[in-house]
Amino acid sequence: QVQLVESGGGLVQAGGSLRLSCGASGSIFSIAVMAWYRQAPGKQREWVALITSGGSPNYADSVKGRFTISRDNAKNTMYLQMNSLKPEDTAVYYCKVIADLQVVWGQGTQVTVSS
Repeated sequence: QVQLVESGGGLVQAGGSLRLSCGASGSIFSIAVMAWYRQAPGKQREWVALITSGGSPNYADSVKGRFTISRDNAKNTMYLQMNSLKPEDTAVYYCKVIADLQVVWGQGTQVTVSS
């Protein structure tokens, strides 16, 4: 059973930065895609960024140029560096991984950007 633990959320002023982490634990043979999603109050969950097992990133247009996704395969950990944060980035951020053909979600971490 794969488990995900997210950390790094918090309150930051507009223009500031935060770094989210998502660590996978359990009996893991391989992790394919790792991704971040977010859900703002009253809105549907939306995809933010993903990174393949080979390290190729892809971003939603709303965060392109401001967010950077990375992963450490040796640690089964994914990161999201968020710079130039805007109030509209306020949301609960979730990590999702495809590990050993299972889709696993983290519990979410709150990011609040004040104006």
